[in-house]
Amino acid sequence: MTKQNPALGIWLMIAATFIFAMQDGISRHLAGTYNVFMIVMIRYWVFAGFVLLLAARKGRLASVLRSARPRLQFFRGALLAFEVLIMITAFVRMGLVDAPAIFAAYPLLITALSGPVLGEHIGWRRWASVAVGFIGVMIIIQPGSGVFSLNAIFPIAAAFCFALYGLLNRYVARFDSADVTFVYTGIAGAVVTTLIGVWYWEAMLPTDWLWMGLLCVTSISSHYLLIKAYELSEASAIQPFAYLQLPFSAVLGLFVFGDVIRSNVVIGAAIVVAAGVFTFLRARKVRGA
Repeated sequence: MTKQNPALGIWLMIAATFIFAMQDGISRHLAGTYNVFMIVMIRYWVFAGFVLLLAARKGRLASVLRSARPRLQFFRGALLAFEVLIMITAFVRMGLVDAPAIFAAYPLLITALSGPVLGEHIGWRRWASVAVGFIGVMIIIQPGSGVFSLNAIFPIAAAFCFALYGLLNRYVARFDSADVTFVYTGIAGAVVTTLIGVWYWEAMLPTDWLWMGLLCVTSISSHYLLIKAYELSEASAIQPFAYLQLPFSAVLGLFVFGDVIRSNVVIGAAIVVAAGVFTFLRARKVRGA
């Protein structure tokens, strides 16, 4: 068993969120020139190859391909691939400030869906935090103000997909190991994105292939750091630091892509993050009780 090291776990989580933000920036850069289906397809090719090679080196390739619920595992992995496709589209249409701010509501959606999907009991305090977080999202998108854009549908849809993906992760953990789930994530994503992406293949400049390679490296390294962070520390200690991806993405969008940070986005994002942290800590307290 890995020895606990909360301080290192926090730093690894911070590093992972920083790399996630850089990954979003590279995705937006490439998607501004090339089709998003092709970009995600190539990214999943590398990711699937990595997880299969990792399993083969451990001598567990046959065992990790055996799942008690293979269809559900495939659906879960495909759902994440669709979330990635939708969210990269949101980055291109809305930038790295507004889109991540709206997407940050996904933990609240997990809470709202955990009842009907997993049959979990949700108390009034957590339902109240979900309502508060929804108010924060409304402040960000400002419906009826003339600022609202239908592009907000993309990060909202991505947050919903990611919330359902997170709940299915918890469900499949009841009968499959983490290694099986990890491998199916790569395989399902590669299959789904290939079925779509091969029809949108475009010639890529040599310099952009370098960016594509860097995108694949950030995708693998960020997930690896995230896994190690959870090995070294309890989720309750490091989960709040995941929200640092918001300011990291905002700074990148501001100085690299010329995005604008509006006051309503700052206020709304602060409300969403506060509601999300409260929901997480409240769930931890309920589990402890």
